[in-house]
Amino acid sequence: MADLPPVAITGLAAVSALGRGTEPQLAAALSATAAFGPVDRFDVSGRRVGVAATLAGAGTLTAELAGVIETACAEARLSSAQRAATPLLLALHGSPAASSCARELARQAGLAGAGRVYIGACVSASTAVADAAALIRRGADRVVVAAGYLVEPDQFALFDAGQALATDGAVRPFSAGRQGLLLGDAVAAMVFESAAASEPVAELVGWGRAGDAHHPCQPAPDGRGLARAIDAALGRAGVQAHQIGYVNANATGTQLSDAAEARALHRALGEFADRVPVSSTKAVHGHGLEASGLLELLITVLSLRAGKLPVNAGYLGPDDSCALDVIVDSPRPVTSPYALSLNSAFGGANTALLVRAG
Repeated sequence: MADLPPVAITGLAAVSALGRGTEPQLAAALSATAAFGPVDRFDVSGRRVGVAATLAGAGTLTAELAGVIETACAEARLSSAQRAATPLLLALHGSPAASSCARELARQAGLAGAGRVYIGACVSASTAVADAAALIRRGADRVVVAAGYLVEPDQFALFDAGQALATDGAVRPFSAGRQGLLLGDAVAAMVFESAAASEPVAELVGWGRAGDAHHPCQPAPDGRGLARAIDAALGRAGVQAHQIGYVNANATGTQLSDAAEARALHRALGEFADRVPVSSTKAVHGHGLEASGLLELLITVLSLRAGKLPVNAGYLGPDDSCALDVIVDSPRPVTSPYALSLNSAFGGANTALLVRAG
C-alpha cells in the first residue's frame, strides 16, 4: 500500500492543563513538567486520590471545543467555502447530548455538519483520525477532527473507586514503582487534508485498528491486539519497523497495561523494539480519556517538527516487564521522520497512528 498518497495535517490546536495553544504542550513534554495538582473543580474530600491535571479557569467543554476548532481551521487557512464542504468528526464522553453538541460546534465553525460522533472510550479520538484519513483516501478534500474531555466528578469517582488512580500524585509510565493513572483535561482539534494541500505540518501515512476482546477492563497480557494495530499501520504506509524513530505510547502508568504494551511493541517491532525511543506524554498532561488520542498525536507531530522527542516524566527506574528504550532525563534528537502514536481502551480496543514529519 506504499503507493497510496499520505494525508496532510494542516491545522493544530489544543488546550490542556499544560496551557492554551500548542507551544505549552510541547514545552511541557520536552521538559517533563507535569501539570498534576489538587482538584478544586469539584469536591474530592471523600476520595482516595484528590489529584488531576486541570486547567484553572477552563470554560465549558463546548466552549473549549469551539475555540480549538476555530483555531485549527484558521491555522489551516480554510476559507468559508472550504469550511462549508468540510465535515466535523467529534470524540467526547458519551451522553444523549453528544450529537447535538457536534452539530452546534459544526454550525459555529461554518463546517458542513457533524459527520460522526465517537464515544468509544480511550480510542475515540484516534479512531476518528483513522476514519478521517480513510474518508480523504476515498476522495474527501478535508476533514476536521476534534476531541474533548474536562475532568469531571463522575469519571473521577469511577477511576478512584476502581483504585486505578496513582496515590503518589504522579504518572510513571513503564517505570518501576508506578502506581496508576491520573486524569487530565484534554481538548484538541486537527485539520486533515488531501496530499494536494499546501504546506502540511506533517503527514498521516498509516493507521491501524484491532481488538483482542481479552477482558472488559484488562489488556491482553501478550499485547496481541495492539501489535496487530501497529502491523496494520506500518503495512498501510509501507514502512518497516527499523524506520520508526519514536513511539508516543498509550502507557497510563498502570501495572498491567504498561507491561502489555511493552510486549505489543516487541511483538510488532521485533528486534528493533528495544532500540526505538519511547515515552508517554500522559506523564505530563494526564489521561484525557476520549480525547487522549488527539492530544497525544498533536504532541507527537509538534515533537517531530521541533526535532526533539518528549521525556517520559515520573520515571523512577527500569521495570523488567517493560524492556524498552524509555526516554529519561532529557529530550532525544529526532533521527527518523516516522513516529507512532498508540492508544488502547477498555474492551480490548487498540489503535496505532503513524505520522511522518512534513
